[in-house]
Amino acid sequence: MFKKIDRRIIAHFDYILIALIVPLVLVSGMLIGEIVPALAKKHTVYVLIGIIVFIFFFLFPIRRFSWLIPIIYWFNIGLLIAVEFVGMSRLGAKRWLELPFINFTLQPSELIKPAFILMLAYLINKNPPPIDGYRLKDFLRLSFFILLPFILIAKEPDLGTAMVLMLLGFGVLFVIGVYWKIWASIAVALLLSAPLLYGQLHDYQKKRIHDFLSEKPSYHVQQSIIAIGSGGFTGNSVEGSTQTQMKFLPISSSDFIFAYVVERFGFVGGFLLVATYASIILHMFSTSLFSTDYYIKVVSLSISFLFFIYVSVNIAMTIGLAPVVGVPLPMFSYGGSSFVNFMIILAVLQNLVAFRFTFYYNSDRRLIDPLEK
Repeated sequence: MFKKIDRRIIAHFDYILIALIVPLVLVSGMLIGEIVPALAKKHTVYVLIGIIVFIFFFLFPIRRFSWLIPIIYWFNIGLLIAVEFVGMSRLGAKRWLELPFINFTLQPSELIKPAFILMLAYLINKNPPPIDGYRLKDFLRLSFFILLPFILIAKEPDLGTAMVLMLLGFGVLFVIGVYWKIWASIAVALLLSAPLLYGQLHDYQKKRIHDFLSEKPSYHVQQSIIAIGSGGFTGNSVEGSTQTQMKFLPISSSDFIFAYVVERFGFVGGFLLVATYASIILHMFSTSLFSTDYYIKVVSLSISFLFFIYVSVNIAMTIGLAPVVGVPLPMFSYGGSSFVNFMIILAVLQNLVAFRFTFYYNSDRRLIDPLEK
């Protein structure tokens, strides 16, 4: 029995996704070591933690314990509420919780991303859309689970993360299916309320928009554009990448790492990086499109949207086509929380795909699997 199960798990494992992700991790580790050698060891630790987390979630019987998903979602909502009352503040933002006795901090706005995606999959799987899409009652119910974390995270304030979750949630609903009149009504309402929404922004958020719209880009973006331009077609050596090595390019290991990629490897390197991300996005989107399993459909679609939002915003930001926000390149920028979160989400998808035909692993009912006879 176990040999048959093992063969099925191996056969259905998504090797294409892993083959696209591994080069990103390896190249990012090399570049982070070139930018700040002291961060290379930390990055290696994050990767090792990510691998351990990946193995755990890949082997965990998610479908069998799907009843835990709402509990995990509401636990993360509780953490976001706790930030409002006992959270730590840094640079004017209250986003962290300090764990007593161990001197460790958590950022609930990062932790909720896997729970948010699984909750969407859980809700849609329990109540799939009709042929013409969800009507108002079901749409409002699903919107509640999307807007609740958005409001709590936006209040911290962390509008970037909040917007990512909202765009992800409603993007999934758009593809899964919602009656067209609902989208038309939302579009009209957003256009009419745009001035009011702008007035609710914090001063630093308005400044980012002003910097983006001004004729002269901000210092960060200027240095990023110089770094990209200096890369030419094939790039420079480590010593020749002066924008980064002489510290003109800010936050070069995380938010502006794309600029260093182009400075280091030129147009060719930048094109290959974008092509790799495009392949991941299209692969995940096609996985969702051709799947009839709503867990797989929603999770793969969510990963596709997450990668698309993060990559497009980050690259547009580095070349002056979007306001500067703290959005990293997935699986590439330096940062433990972001990396581990993506490893969790990818492991969940691999679990759903690889074990989807393994009956005893997906059900708590002791029935005989016909395929095991």
